[in-house]
Amino acid sequence: MTHDVAVHPLVSPWGRFGLYSFFIDAPEPAIVDTGIATSPAEGMAPALEAIGRRIEDVRWILLTHGHIDHVGGAHALWERTGRRAQVVIHEADAPMLRSRQAHVEEYRAGRGRYLRDPEGEAKVAAAAGAVISGEMEPSLLVKGGETLRLGGDVAVSVHAIPGHTPGSVAYVIDGQRSAFAGDAVQVHGAANGFPGYTDPPAYRAGLEHLRDEVRPRRLYLGHPYRRADGTPYGVELDEAQAREAIDQSLAAEDRVAAAACRCLEAGLTETDSPYSPFARAAEDLGYTGDPTLEPSPFFTSMHAYRTRARNV
Repeated sequence: MTHDVAVHPLVSPWGRFGLYSFFIDAPEPAIVDTGIATSPAEGMAPALEAIGRRIEDVRWILLTHGHIDHVGGAHALWERTGRRAQVVIHEADAPMLRSRQAHVEEYRAGRGRYLRDPEGEAKVAAAAGAVISGEMEPSLLVKGGETLRLGGDVAVSVHAIPGHTPGSVAYVIDGQRSAFAGDAVQVHGAANGFPGYTDPPAYRAGLEHLRDEVRPRRLYLGHPYRRADGTPYGVELDEAQAREAIDQSLAAEDRVAAAACRCLEAGLTETDSPYSPFARAAEDLGYTGDPTLEPSPFFTSMHAYRTRARNV
């Protein structure tokens, strides 16, 4: 069993979102997720200096998935380590680290079909250009099931929990069951007030794996996700809060799935509603958020249910 390894949250703002990265104070130090291009210099470096650590000493960059607010700072952080850190990502999300264009293609294939914004692709391309510090090849591709050795007796296991993205993973410090889940535990959503995922059955399976197999004593989320009453969870959840967040995530997916199914069974209708063609689902759920705000979890999830229905 490993000794308890200290974990330090590294929080950086980005518009409506709080971006969470985490420093694992191991013999070979690791940072989980990297925020955006400016995060290493403006957020991570001074925060680490304040606790007597140096960003240059980081030896592992562990990415929970490929979205720009998680991989955006990876290249800049890697450069700060003298290109010595190993950069780890699931093989399914690796294209989003290798290419800014992959983010445009993801937009086009999913939520972009519904947002009615002729400049949508250009805006995504501009965002990717601005907040991704550089395209790069990962040092290590994972599938889930691997164990990473962070020096001494510190071991981190990799758990595949796809659903939010195809390549979402959780990193778990063995022995102390500290789990870094990125955006794979959506609860009732973050700033947009709606949970977002690209594969509903995989999302549920990932939540069940966390609940039943990992059973985290501490759970670290990628953003301040919210309870049903709208109050956000903090940056670190204890065992009871982790179980609550996972259970609420499963319950929220149940509600969204039922509304999506009713909407699809009734037939999709194009209307003037900003939720079109899924206005009925929004109405059933009492959702009144702005569905056009990027990254638009409403349309991401609705498209996922629509795709699933077509393939069943």
